[in-house]
Amino acid sequence: MHRIVVLGALAALLVVPTQARAVALGFSCISNNDPGDCAIGEAQLVVDVSDAGGGEVLFSFSNTGAASSSITDVYFDDGSLLSLAVVINDLVAPGIVDFSQGASPGNLPAGNNASPAFNTTAGFNADSNPPTQPNGVNPGEVLGIRFTLMPGRDFDDVLGELADGTLRIGIHVQGYTSGGSESLINVPLPEPGLLALLGLGAAALVGARSSRR
Repeated sequence: MHRIVVLGALAALLVVPTQARAVALGFSCISNNDPGDCAIGEAQLVVDVSDAGGGEVLFSFSNTGAASSSITDVYFDDGSLLSLAVVINDLVAPGIVDFSQGASPGNLPAGNNASPAFNTTAGFNADSNPPTQPNGVNPGEVLGIRFTLMPGRDFDDVLGELADGTLRIGIHVQGYTSGGSESLINVPLPEPGLLALLGLGAAALVGARSSRR
């Protein structure tokens, strides 16, 4: 399932302009408190990573399925991110999702189960405001978090880090019918797809320059 989602996103990415590039990544469960809850999270939770322009990257967290679940905390582990610029609660409609920067706990629950252990970069987290589960990302809802990149870094650097694991994204999910919770981290972007993406992007730029002569 994850491979189809990620490769499908890469295929779509290759046919859009460079400035509008985006990839969709699925998640893999690391807590395994309940196999059924893990399966729900892996099947219907997605993060879209897109070039926001101006040295910024937008991470859009979507709950695409129908099963009860709610993303209540998000965490970022290292990479080229400089600072969390803004939390966007109204990507679908106002008043549905309500997050603020900063999360409790400060690190992804069960983060030590990841290999290597998931260590949240200071300040690179956010969680839903009370009431926690209703204000999280429930089915059909989307949360946006936009980051400013370090000087000299760009969207291609972010893609490379999502491929080699230098940058990881974690989510804590509650609101299952079981009453439990699970932690998941993003499925890495495949390296071969990334190389094909960057190669085609360069070729497109060369073609565009040639057509203007």
